[in-house]
Amino acid sequence: MFFGESFTRRSSMLTVPFLFALLFVVGLVDAKAAHRLDYDGDGRTDYALFRLSTNTNFIHRSSNGSFFSFPFGLSTDVQTPGDYDGDGRADAAVWRPSTGTFFVLRSSDGAVVAFRFGVNGDEPVARDYDGDGKTDFAVVRRTGGQMVWYIAQSLTGTIRIQTFGLSSDVTAPGDYDGDGRFDLATFRDQNGLGVFYVLRSTLGFTAVRWGLGTDLVVPGDYDGDGKTDYAVVRTGTNYVWYILRSSDFGFSQTQFGSKPDFTVQGYYDGDNRTDIAVYRPENRTFYVLRTSDGMITQFPFGMNGDYPIANYDTH
Repeated sequence: MFFGESFTRRSSMLTVPFLFALLFVVGLVDAKAAHRLDYDGDGRTDYALFRLSTNTNFIHRSSNGSFFSFPFGLSTDVQTPGDYDGDGRADAAVWRPSTGTFFVLRSSDGAVVAFRFGVNGDEPVARDYDGDGKTDFAVVRRTGGQMVWYIAQSLTGTIRIQTFGLSSDVTAPGDYDGDGRFDLATFRDQNGLGVFYVLRSTLGFTAVRWGLGTDLVVPGDYDGDGKTDYAVVRTGTNYVWYILRSSDFGFSQTQFGSKPDFTVQGYYDGDNRTDIAVYRPENRTFYVLRTSDGMITQFPFGMNGDYPIANYDTH
């Protein structure tokens, strides 16, 4: 079944009676969606890990420094965190490729919701495309050389189907025009150069050449103007972040991280600007370059083999 089938099961936040969860991740963090990894609602990204060996989520609350954990996920699922219930706090969520089903652990009431949407081979791209403050279930299907977006709009209860992009493109949704709605966007390797293609909800289509075609895509609001900036990471021995600011059309080039770090950009200092950040598996430590003061925060967290959930926002 592609859409329309859902069920809800109530559970404790700490003891979900059945397991769902991860594969690897894609996505984005935007100023209007900082709560995507803000589990306690304080406006800051929380450190979050998924332990594949036990299918367990581990979260460090930035509001009070406490930790909590809960079983939620399978190592073959895809992480799709978001605010599906609109309460301003991140909900743990995954998409299961084998059944084409989203599973969401709602922060508002501790209920687990399952929503069948998509088929095996699709890519989940859940975001708030209609601007109602709730993450919409969405997938991309690559077929016939094209990319087709399927979006279950929570505002109207209707399904939006939109062809946008080539099947070889990388998804890069974001709020590039700052209207509070996520725009359809892709990143294309075009003769070795990187090109963003964006279907803006208010300003229409645009194409922006930025980076190389082999770069990682790490969109976010790095300048705090409420718009997603075009951003890529070049992964040689050392990582170099190239960010094109939407506020003044200037750009920055920052060396931060090295192989095999995970990119985990987010709002760690709560100033509504995306912080450059990585998670280093060899010493199990988050490194955050704070936009508020230019200082680097180091936060040891996790065990060997843990996966940083914030990496879902890298393509």
